[in-house]
Amino acid sequence: MNKVPLTVRGAEKLKQELHELKTVKRPQVIAAIAEARAHGDLKENAEYHAAREQQSFIEGRIREIEAKLANAQIIDVTQINADGKVVFGATVELEDLETGDTVTYQIVGDDEADIQAGLISISSPIARALIGKEVEDVVEVKTPKGIREYEVLAIRYE
Repeated sequence: MNKVPLTVRGAEKLKQELHELKTVKRPQVIAAIAEARAHGDLKENAEYHAAREQQSFIEGRIREIEAKLANAQIIDVTQINADGKVVFGATVELEDLETGDTVTYQIVGDDEADIQAGLISISSPIARALIGKEVEDVVEVKTPKGIREYEVLAIRYE
């Protein structure tokens, strides 16, 4: 399986979720199953079936996170000498040349992307267009609304 890029913060979030699932959620659902079993007939016991379904979800998520972490290439952007270029993990401030609006994005792994929080996936069109660019470079991005032009105003490695 290919290595998946992940920021240090993204890896930490996955580790925290995994810890929560293993130490809190898993024991809770095991207790719920035990309690439901105590109520008797399992065929018609909705509590038991709901708890088993929840257990299945939790175990699946645990396996998914463990696989992601096992295949992750954790990149600490603060340790990279990027020579002023946009790289994975960099935070980039852009100006839309058509509207004059400024936006700030951090380029992150696919699992970390959250456009509302300013986190864009490395596989998104805008991130692919930005990689390797420097301050004052103009970037053309193909969007559903046509080609947009952005100027790179600042690049931060935090």
